Amino acid sequence: MRDLVRRIDAATPPGRDRAVDALRAFAILGVVLGHWLVTALVADSGTVRAASPLQFTPGLAPVSWLVQTLAVFFLVGGRVAARSHASAVVRGETYGRWLRARLARLFRPVAALLVVWAAAVGGMLVSGVGPDTVYTLGKLVLSPLWFLLVFAALTAATPLVAKLHPLWPLAVVLHVDLIRFGLDGPAALGWINVAAGWLVPYCLGAAWARGRAGGRATGWALLLGGASATALLVAFAGYPAAMVGVPGAAISNLNPPTLAAVTFGLAQCGAALLLLGPLRRVLARPAAWAAVALVNLSAMTIFLWHQTAMMAVTATGLLTGGALPGLHTLPDGPGWILARLAWLPVFGAALLICWAAFRTYEQGRPRGGGRAANRPARRPGHGAAARPPKVDLGMRGTR
Repeated sequence: MRDLVRRIDAATPPGRDRAVDALRAFAILGVVLGHWLVTALVADSGTVRAASPLQFTPGLAPVSWLVQTLAVFFLVGGRVAARSHASAVVRGETYGRWLRARLARLFRPVAALLVVWAAAVGGMLVSGVGPDTVYTLGKLVLSPLWFLLVFAALTAATPLVAKLHPLWPLAVVLHVDLIRFGLDGPAALGWINVAAGWLVPYCLGAAWARGRAGGRATGWALLLGGASATALLVAFAGYPAAMVGVPGAAISNLNPPTLAAVTFGLAQCGAALLLLGPLRRVLARPAAWAAVALVNLSAMTIFLWHQTAMMAVTATGLLTGGALPGLHTLPDGPGWILARLAWLPVFGAALLICWAAFRTYEQGRPRGGGRAANRPARRPGHGAAARPPKVDLGMRGTR
């Protein structure tokens, strides 16, 4: 292990901002932990349906504030894409080549997920699993993919939005919510916020890349301003306190994003900017940096397969013949929460198995193909797989 840590540290360019990679890793792990904590698969009368502890214990809403971390991911994504595109222009690289390189690693592992789940759905239907159960499981797997589509669209639009001020998409979100909530406008209008809402932190990241939004003053302004605006919206404008979707709720802050979700995201971005200094000091330690680099190396695999890992554990538990607390039972009290916390290491072990099986779809094959895919250089700590500049979600480094 010490040898691996030393190799990763030595392979990292001196100018790489390790704190940016840490923010990305934090965002991905926040999504994973959030899904594992607020998504319950309840076994009931031969079917499996989804539920959330937030339905029964609204006081748990602050948990969603910690695990709804997508704004931080879009912040980092905007920064990295803007810098990458600017570098490509300097090198004379065409837009098409730049975009293909960035999207290839984003969607290659998605294909593996879709193939596996197409076979799984077919197998479940043939074996007599009810359509309601199949729909519930399939939705849990596929619904997070909207995030990748939005991220891919914003990446493609980077040359157009890289210099767009974040206040413009924020104004769009504000007016959309005024129309649909204040003037009883059509609910479908809210889907404009899927692009506009996440464009706010993405544009903020692009401004950071240009050196206009990365200071502590900006961080404090975003944190205090975003947190205050969110508190006012929740307290006086009727927005829900939970920053994730809650089954059965009249309004979801996330699906589509609301003004409250966007202001909350700005507060998160502010906190992220303020943490840059401490993170850089911590990540100067090789062991801490190695952990962050390894998470980034498999970020897409972790994101795509974490729901499958949870469902695999849930399905395996059904073989015991009874409903296991925290796994198959209704999430209606503190007992479920404690039991679910105990299941988290098991979910992690299942995800590790998925990682071992599917990580190569994210990391790709070395140039030359054939036997090169099985050479020792493929192991973490050797060759291309150990180079932190390529350990991100289709983003060629953060330099």
